[in-house]
Amino acid sequence: MVAPARNSTTSNGVSPNDGVTDAVTIVIVHWNDPQRCETALGALEQCEPVRSVVVVDNGSTAANRETLTDVVQRSPLSIEVLWTGQNLGFGPGANRGLEHWLETGGGEWVGLMPHDALVSPSCLRTMLDVLGDHPQAGLACADVGDGCTPVIDPYLGGLVAPSSVEAGWEPAAYPHGTLLLARRQCLADVGLFDERYFAYVEEAELGLRVRARGWDIGIVRGAMVRNPFMGPGQAARDYLQQRNTMLLVREHFGWRQGAFRTMATLWQLIAGLIRPAKRPDMYVARARWMALRDHLRGTYGPPPQTLYES
Repeated sequence: MVAPARNSTTSNGVSPNDGVTDAVTIVIVHWNDPQRCETALGALEQCEPVRSVVVVDNGSTAANRETLTDVVQRSPLSIEVLWTGQNLGFGPGANRGLEHWLETGGGEWVGLMPHDALVSPSCLRTMLDVLGDHPQAGLACADVGDGCTPVIDPYLGGLVAPSSVEAGWEPAAYPHGTLLLARRQCLADVGLFDERYFAYVEEAELGLRVRARGWDIGIVRGAMVRNPFMGPGQAARDYLQQRNTMLLVREHFGWRQGAFRTMATLWQLIAGLIRPAKRPDMYVARARWMALRDHLRGTYGPPPQTLYES
């Protein structure tokens, strides 16, 4: 269900229907954190050119839905809320907002971010200025300031490499999801997120399809965005990262690479049990075992509910 738009003009004077071709609609995927969503909206108020905002609420509790409604009503931005009624995950929730924009929204570019991303005032303008020189760009993401560039290894999946650019356009294998921009024609050509992934790794999977269709992907260095918060549920995150990476490698690079990545996941699980001091920062043995089990079964979508309780 779509809530009515609040306010017809954004704080920077851009009306949703005033014909400004480079103004961007921002899709925000929200789940049970209206206070941080309000902070994110406050940052967007200072960032031009924002055309409008679509908040996709992924089945928040009744109390958080009520608070989110109050947040939307107080904001000077033009905002629509899509109430999904359930936690679809980041990728499927994003798809609902992107589909809504493709059907009803204006402009060439749409932005996507989680509810706790904080954009700098010049972020969107910097991105659009750089993208004006890259007509073949289909996806682009902002700069999180970590000095890393996303790459994809055919045996290991999504990785990062040191950045080679300090300002402007830097090619990347896929965009990170802290803030990405997608071109309308690219989404119409390639499609949206694969909903089996639920959350994590879906940007890498989309990036592979986008590049296969001949579109460019990059990071715009100097267009700054921050995401200082880490959501709850380390076990669920570890599960999704492991399961989805095995799926990505198998489906996009073949059975040999997929078997290698699955065996690597099993080895990492065993090594972490034998040598706890060498475990990575995010390591939950039960989550990794369940990821292996579900991948081999072909079970995707939401993680097991029990992992949210870990």
